[in-house]
Amino acid sequence: MKTFIYMVRHGDSPKEGNERTRGLTEKGKKDAERVSNLLKTEGIHLVFSSPYTRSILTVQQLTDEIGRDVIVEEDLKERVFSNQDKRISDKELIPLINKSYLDPSFSIYGGESNNDCQNRAVKVLNGILDAYKGKKIVIGTHGAVMSLMMGHYDENYALDFLYSTSKPDIYRMEFSEQKLIKVERLWGSSSNSILG
Repeated sequence: MKTFIYMVRHGDSPKEGNERTRGLTEKGKKDAERVSNLLKTEGIHLVFSSPYTRSILTVQQLTDEIGRDVIVEEDLKERVFSNQDKRISDKELIPLINKSYLDPSFSIYGGESNNDCQNRAVKVLNGILDAYKGKKIVIGTHGAVMSLMMGHYDENYALDFLYSTSKPDIYRMEFSEQKLIKVERLWGSSSNSILG
């Protein structure tokens, strides 16, 4: 029995503001509509999301289309990079990300490591795979945590993959039980970005 997980990385969001409550830019809102249009015919059964506003807003139109609610899971949130609530600039973030992939246990004060983030998020994902076998499930997510979840099942989803993703982005993961069989990118955008 195959289960499909659709990783939906959130759309473009403002560069400033609270990490948890930043919404979407106008481009992000238009792209969320495109995400909905792309996924509404896939036969989606459930939609989970990070608790961060930008992720919820990216999948909200889809849930409205298919008559479902967004199920918010705290442990699907983005990797916590510091003890501050505001977004870290790319200038500060890129060296931190690079070092984290060289040493998965590395973190700065008040933040979490790649290992910590991966463990909490994969626990949720494995629970979803166990509870909803044979279903098609969307997960509204973020760049780093998405890469870490995917990397748990296939080590090719690492730093280079993270830097190749866009906002938004969509990956359809096909599972047999908890074994990853196939991944297909559904989003055709060529505009790459880092994190957030």
